[in-house]
Amino acid sequence: MTPQEAVNFVSENEAAIVDIRFTDLMGTWQHFSIPANHFTVDKFEDGLAFDGSSIRGFQTINESDMILIPDASTLFMDPFTDVPTAVVVCNIEDPLTRLPYGKDPRYTALKAEEYLKSTGIGDTAFFGPEAEFFVFDKLAFSTKPEHSFFKIGSSEAHWESGDENTDGFTMKQKGGYYPCAPNDKLQDLRTKMVLNMIETGIDVEMHHHEVASAGQCEIDMRFDSLTVMADKLMKYKYIVKQTAYQHGYIATFMPKPLYGDNGSGMHCHQSIWKNGDPTFFDENGYAGLSETARWYIGGILKHAPALLAFAAPTTNSYRRLVPGYEAPINLMYSARNRSACVRIPMVSKSPKAKRIEFRAPDPMANPYLTFAALLMAGLDGIQNRIEPPKPLDKDLYELPAIERAGIAQTPGSLRATLHALATDHEFLLRGDVFTKELIESYIEYKLEHECDAVDLRPHPYEFYLYADA
Repeated sequence: MTPQEAVNFVSENEAAIVDIRFTDLMGTWQHFSIPANHFTVDKFEDGLAFDGSSIRGFQTINESDMILIPDASTLFMDPFTDVPTAVVVCNIEDPLTRLPYGKDPRYTALKAEEYLKSTGIGDTAFFGPEAEFFVFDKLAFSTKPEHSFFKIGSSEAHWESGDENTDGFTMKQKGGYYPCAPNDKLQDLRTKMVLNMIETGIDVEMHHHEVASAGQCEIDMRFDSLTVMADKLMKYKYIVKQTAYQHGYIATFMPKPLYGDNGSGMHCHQSIWKNGDPTFFDENGYAGLSETARWYIGGILKHAPALLAFAAPTTNSYRRLVPGYEAPINLMYSARNRSACVRIPMVSKSPKAKRIEFRAPDPMANPYLTFAALLMAGLDGIQNRIEPPKPLDKDLYELPAIERAGIAQTPGSLRATLHALATDHEFLLRGDVFTKELIESYIEYKLEHECDAVDLRPHPYEFYLYADA
């Protein structure tokens, strides 16, 4: 879509408002709105100004002025606003140099795609994320010096079975995978989410209830190229939360809101293509994998601790990445095996379907940075022919201790992954895909505003353990 076609799109859809959106360093959509008559062709050249110092992880106040450049290809009509509103996603530029902003996550994703082409290894990286989420009836929380709590309400939850007001149909703990109504009470809500996604240009393949009892869901999108898929995932999360909100629910992508039940992951399917052909297939290779795919896995597993700083980016992520909840903590690869960190799906014999699935990420990840980092790790594996550990076709959760001892596992905390990223990021700097400034700003923000903030606060369970000492 050209700039003029974008202006025509707004007019043809009778939009009164154009919503201007961009993604911050932590992966949240930010926005402001302009009247449709001010959305003109010159905006695609001159841009729209905003205060970069007010966006977390971006600019200092003495260098606050920044410019947003709309990307015409991202336009869609917002399905939720009362007044017809078109939405456009923007890239960020420096107003003085007019160069793309080095800490713009979307620019990082675009550079990763260009770097792939420059290597000659391929010309397209496809990503297919499976972002899970929870839908609650109620959610309340508070954290103050003198008290802290959270409280979740869900008519599906197993703990509601003793409530006299329940309808008698609740989910068993870890029993939410695929049961029909009336246990699954969110069928219609998920369908409305899907229809909103389709309306905005997302190709949806399926939806279903997930394992956890209290409203865990999954909607699967068809794969797409790296930056386009990241754009779609931002749209996906917006639609999930907005649809839930408009129907009186609360949707959250927090990976582990419930103790004793499964957390929400975002398994990332990946493949590289060249000249329209898949490069990950070889019928003679293990699980039908080519050497290229095997080395790609080698790069992912080698750099996994650093990658998780982007892919599992919250302190809460490491409540999920623990043994016993189908969590992919073992840095191994295997065919069909969901206990391995990298799985090779075996659902089709077609070379076009051959891909790898990295199962450690969760949906709090900034998709632009995460997909770009995964691609850069995989390319490092290919360029340096990094061999992964030999595949292990066993239930890794049930291995004898002597066998399990030799298997590397994912780090146990966000702080550990940030330290890993601080020492292992040279592979991300190739082709100027990631900048040192972006990585340093990201680490600094996460350590101060998340790791330290959580570590310094007493936990309610500590009172249970220690208050009577």
